[in-house]
Amino acid sequence: MDTEIQSNYSYLQRSFGSLNSNKSTPFSDCSGEYSPASFSDTSDESVIDHLVSSLQSVSIDEQKQAAMELRLLAKHNSDNRIKIARAGAIKPLVSLILSSDSQLQEHGVTAILNLSLCDENAKLMTSSGVISPLVKALRYGNQIAKENAACALLRLSQFEDNRNVIGRSGAIEPLVKLLETGNIRGKKDACTALYSLCSVKENRIRAVEAGIVKVLVELMADFGSNMVDKCGFVMSLLVMEVEGRAAVVEEGGIPVLVEIIEVGSQRQKEIVVAILLVLCEGSLVHRRMVAREGAIPPLIELSQCGTTRARHKAETLIELLRRPRSANTSSTSTSSDGSPGRD
Repeated sequence: MDTEIQSNYSYLQRSFGSLNSNKSTPFSDCSGEYSPASFSDTSDESVIDHLVSSLQSVSIDEQKQAAMELRLLAKHNSDNRIKIARAGAIKPLVSLILSSDSQLQEHGVTAILNLSLCDENAKLMTSSGVISPLVKALRYGNQIAKENAACALLRLSQFEDNRNVIGRSGAIEPLVKLLETGNIRGKKDACTALYSLCSVKENRIRAVEAGIVKVLVELMADFGSNMVDKCGFVMSLLVMEVEGRAAVVEEGGIPVLVEIIEVGSQRQKEIVVAILLVLCEGSLVHRRMVAREGAIPPLIELSQCGTTRARHKAETLIELLRRPRSANTSSTSTSSDGSPGRD
């Protein structure tokens, strides 16, 4: 993700080789800057102390150099992350995230991300007030700052107590925006962070209100986006809420989900059949919509050829779709907003 760093950067007589990388990682691997596994650079405490002191220099250029050096030292070596934090770097780095200089902000955000890979540091960051500055970088930073702020918030969200704090700090809306408009790296980072945050009910509601469902449906409809699985996981959390179920229907999600059952990968089919089952369990209207889209034939195939979990869910969903409508439900069927009827 170091697209703007020169290839042979050196500072304080230290060379850092080629730093350019745009590597994409799996759903759960939003974890700091990519670097070759063979690279290791350990710095002594006197060098780190000097760099931390330079973060508070009156010279912006000196601050940039120090922040970049710390960013790289934290990127490559777990021992350095502990040393840098213990030298008092976290608070001045948090201050840099609020800088109006985009490059200085980027270095601050990325250094914080790399330091956060140590759980001890991540806990200290929360108490140092890092969440609101990261949300600001997520809203207004350059592309790298936005992506790395999303990853840093993901790291902090691994601590359950932080998830509501992050949501209440306004992170959900810019994460949805990054999911919608970012490059592929940004989309994946945002989706991963949203998946973690949406384990909390409040954040699921916030995400729906921020328009996430429309974005998810569009990305899942485009198999070329390489986002079907990731977006499906997020949607599977959102449909736990009545607002999420209603939004999936309103945004035209059912035809997209049925198409995935027809032509998606085995993993995608397993994710999607679980979503459809939740949509249909409490709603006769939703069952009718799913059946009208021609879901039963591909569900039958999935019930015979899918994974054990997918087969079970497909069988349950087929039974629901084929269940006859009783006379008592004619006036009490579910409304299109997802409110349960008495079927």
